[in-house]
Amino acid sequence: MSGLYASLNASVRALAAHSRAIEITGKNLSNVNNPEYARQRVVYGDRGTVVTASGTESLGFEAKAVEQVRDELLDRQVMREVALKAAFEQEQKGYQRAQAGLGQSIDRTAAAAESTAADTGGLSAALDDFFNAFQSLASRPTDNGERQTLLQRAATLADRFNLTDRRLAQVQTDLDAGVEDDVAKVNRLLATVAELNAQIGRVEINNPGAAVDLRDQRQARLEELSAKIPVELRNEGAQVRVSARDADGNEVVLVSLAAVAAEVSFDGNGLVAGPDATPLAPAGGSIKGALTARDGAIRTLRHDLDLLARQLVTSVNAAYNPTGATGDFFAAAGTSAGSIAVQSGLNTHSLKTSDGGAAADNTLALAVARLANRDFSTADGDHIDGTFAAFYGKTVSRLGQSLASANSRVEDQANIETLIRTQRDSLSGVSLDEEMADLMKFQRAYQASSRVFSVMDELLETVVNRLGV
Repeated sequence: MSGLYASLNASVRALAAHSRAIEITGKNLSNVNNPEYARQRVVYGDRGTVVTASGTESLGFEAKAVEQVRDELLDRQVMREVALKAAFEQEQKGYQRAQAGLGQSIDRTAAAAESTAADTGGLSAALDDFFNAFQSLASRPTDNGERQTLLQRAATLADRFNLTDRRLAQVQTDLDAGVEDDVAKVNRLLATVAELNAQIGRVEINNPGAAVDLRDQRQARLEELSAKIPVELRNEGAQVRVSARDADGNEVVLVSLAAVAAEVSFDGNGLVAGPDATPLAPAGGSIKGALTARDGAIRTLRHDLDLLARQLVTSVNAAYNPTGATGDFFAAAGTSAGSIAVQSGLNTHSLKTSDGGAAADNTLALAVARLANRDFSTADGDHIDGTFAAFYGKTVSRLGQSLASANSRVEDQANIETLIRTQRDSLSGVSLDEEMADLMKFQRAYQASSRVFSVMDELLETVVNRLGV
């Protein structure tokens, strides 16, 4: 009797174990398209044996645990690649917005020294129109129509400078706003990770590795966090410590166990952490990409446009007002792209073509028109090197090269991230074919255990009812 009862109990435990395996397989199948889910499997284990009066009897086997199929190193490598890709993508977006701010498309295939901006009504065309208007006025210095055209072209050029500078400044402001938004998301994710640490710690206090779904959620949040700012992890039992690096490479702990050790903030220049405002130096993430674009090619572009505007104002005023006593063409205070403006009160009657000469004298108009082909040199005290058109072409080509480089890095990094994710998915991802095969296997095992149970039941019935026990 004890042998039959023991066998019956073993069959019950086998049924429970196979039922658990079928349940987990069904769970895997239901998450086949969930990128945050890591495949789970049931771990079977033998319950041992006991010695009875009838001899040694097996206690059968059971489903001891459910474990995730994860590779911690692959998870962390995915986090690193996600951080780099996010940085490159955000930098790319910043340069694309700056290109739109120029009002021109950039030919990024030309050589660095000869790259030009496509003529779509931007500054390049406005500069050409301005000097051509002075050349036309020099040909017909008394023509009011030419005078009016020149003033319109000059106003258009100044407006293009102003508008381009405002657009680029707005791009930088938008990048700052994006950083602030990302910082808020970082702090929310840090709080979420800390809470998940707490939940995992409570669940696994007596059953290590049991909180598989919570671990999936935590890994997903950590990857989201890495897309904003790269972090490093260190296991502390069932929980993880999350940290970043400062400019000297020192560790700055952001999450320790179930608490946020230091929140992240943006001081206008970069990221700082904690109440002591420790400066962080992220090597990736969207925040890094935005700050790189803002402080790199876009800032350089605005600076170069300021130099171009300053040189234009200085040289045109020097040619238009050689004595310094008869009035400038551009307002002397407008020495940047954002402030350049035609002299207040200048009109068709007050516009000069000569400095006190006859009505048909075109000396000043010719002098200004010749500036279009003048080579400037910073070695001689000028603000730019080369002609106005060449300097502007080099300026926008630098932005074009930065954008082209960002495009290339994004493409390369996307391929690398895909490769790493594919490697992880081959291990942790759910295979529809494999899970269906497992489902059939566990169903058959369940049926077999059920059949054994039925046989044990029939034997007990025979013993009790037919043998009169």
